[in-house]
Amino acid sequence: MSFKNQSIFWGDRSPLGGLCGISLLVMASGRLAWAVSVALSLFFVYVLSVTLFVFLASPMCKKFFPEAGRAHIFTCLCYLFGGVYLLLLWLISPLAAMEVFFPVLLVPLFCGESGILSRCLPQEDERDCRGVPTGPGLAVVLRGAFAKSAGEAWVLALLLVLVSLVREPLAYFSLSFPSPSAGMVTVFSFNYGLLFPMRIFASSAGALLLLGYLAGAYQQIKRKILPGGGIE
Repeated sequence: MSFKNQSIFWGDRSPLGGLCGISLLVMASGRLAWAVSVALSLFFVYVLSVTLFVFLASPMCKKFFPEAGRAHIFTCLCYLFGGVYLLLLWLISPLAAMEVFFPVLLVPLFCGESGILSRCLPQEDERDCRGVPTGPGLAVVLRGAFAKSAGEAWVLALLLVLVSLVREPLAYFSLSFPSPSAGMVTVFSFNYGLLFPMRIFASSAGALLLLGYLAGAYQQIKRKILPGGGIE
């Protein structure tokens, strides 16, 4: 497998390369406050779901962890931690939880269908002539799963926050941040009556226009850095 397919940013399943997570980018990038809340849920769901599943799939738990249907179990774990995150967010700020309720519900689905398990689960244990496993220990495997899941979540979370930093000032001439009491608090706000057409970026159509520009720029840069890596 080539580098451009493996890289979490330049690979074929990156958020801009394969347009993975486009629904999250459209819905949650309208406000920086929403983007921060969804970005935190990405880290929470990705890291905890993948790390717990890799531990359950280890030889230590093979007596009670089934071999069949593991993909469905992983999806259930994703939704379990997604529900836990929503509960914690609701306890901290009910208004913020209501504002990002639907995008946060999409995070477990995105994690479960991202194919991250194939990249985090170790290969079958290699054994010596006496049948003793020679592969990496459980601690090494868990650290690797933690690092890979956090890295993939970081790419989409960072892109989500960066898009919101561009989209919210263009659409609302303001910048917001999550608040425990009010759901979100406005850091600054200007009069948007002077540039009314810019309000298009508040809608999904404007978000798609912005993401289309970013995806095009991404492909141009990728073609220069990795020859043959862009879409022809």
